[in-house]
Amino acid sequence: MIGESLVLSTLFWQVHSASFEIPVMRPCLPSSDRLLPYLRLIDDNRVYSNGGSLTRTFEERLRTHFNVEAVTLCANATIGLALTIVAQSPPIGSLCMVPSWTFAASAHAIYLAGLVPWIVDVNAESQQLTADMARDFLREAPGQVGAVMPVMPFGAPADMLSWDVFRDETGLAVVIDAAAAFDTVRPAETPCVVSLHATKVLGIGEGAFIACSDRHLIERIVQRGNFGFHNTRESIVPAVNAKLSEYSAAVGLAGLDLWQSSRDGYLNVAKEYRRQLDRSVHMAPGQGEAWATSTVVVRLTHSERGLVSVIEGLHADGIGTRCWWGGGLHRHAAFTECPRTDLTVTNTLAGSSFGLPCWPDLSALKIERICASLKRLIVAVP
Repeated sequence: MIGESLVLSTLFWQVHSASFEIPVMRPCLPSSDRLLPYLRLIDDNRVYSNGGSLTRTFEERLRTHFNVEAVTLCANATIGLALTIVAQSPPIGSLCMVPSWTFAASAHAIYLAGLVPWIVDVNAESQQLTADMARDFLREAPGQVGAVMPVMPFGAPADMLSWDVFRDETGLAVVIDAAAAFDTVRPAETPCVVSLHATKVLGIGEGAFIACSDRHLIERIVQRGNFGFHNTRESIVPAVNAKLSEYSAAVGLAGLDLWQSSRDGYLNVAKEYRRQLDRSVHMAPGQGEAWATSTVVVRLTHSERGLVSVIEGLHADGIGTRCWWGGGLHRHAAFTECPRTDLTVTNTLAGSSFGLPCWPDLSALKIERICASLKRLIVAVP
């Protein structure tokens, strides 16, 4: 059993040097032909950063798309999360509650904001930290809590309004890590950060946006991401440079032009997986039916031994996989000293979850091959 756990830990952090016949991901950004009209606008304007016309248009289209008051773009989601925490002025050095079941960037952003990650468990069904769970955890906090960072796992929907209520009740800074949730996020009072990384359903290479209904909060975030300037060249508050270039905005605008077809591609891939997978493998509820995301993360009903055997078998068959969140934040060397709650659910999820190949033009024939291999391997697990 000890040996199997060591093998599992290796799989959590594995970077695959081999090229798989069916890789886990093949991002597809807008073609050069789609970009050309926007690039010509940049040539005509000769403005390349600092909130040029393409950036402003991209923000406006995002506000319309999400029907939200305020949106600002930034260089990436990690810096976006950090800026959004700082803009809400939690006490420096206080704890930020964050689920262990998330990507390492969540905790890194907390450190960048001057807070300490307090790593907590998630709900077994939704795989999320809920507002009710956060209230319960606060009663047993190991120190002063200044902020909370809920996460929308792999783009799954979340109860955004419950976090508005929580934020009003507690007065704590809250930022929702909605990195993969372009299709499911419904911005409200609580700020959310959505990644525009190349691996997401709307990808621009590197980038992100922050959205909420509080214009004043967005203004403070903009200031913290633009050298502390506010209508002058004087730096008023400590800040960084987190602006998005006009070239990245061009990719975003071209991506929005293609959004419906891109979304349909991801929906169709998830639907095909749902049709071909058997009951020994679980997908997120509603994925492929009500919402789209750029990963297909499945759970096995078997033990850790099953996960190791299945992943190794898929690799031998030329099929790429990824343990997207590894073993949870608490298993990363960078965060082992962080305070934590009991993490039973997270450990169960880590020991049974992994990502299958997913990209918008992944063919039904390839999905059939993946599922056939998966079924065979699951049957063979002792």
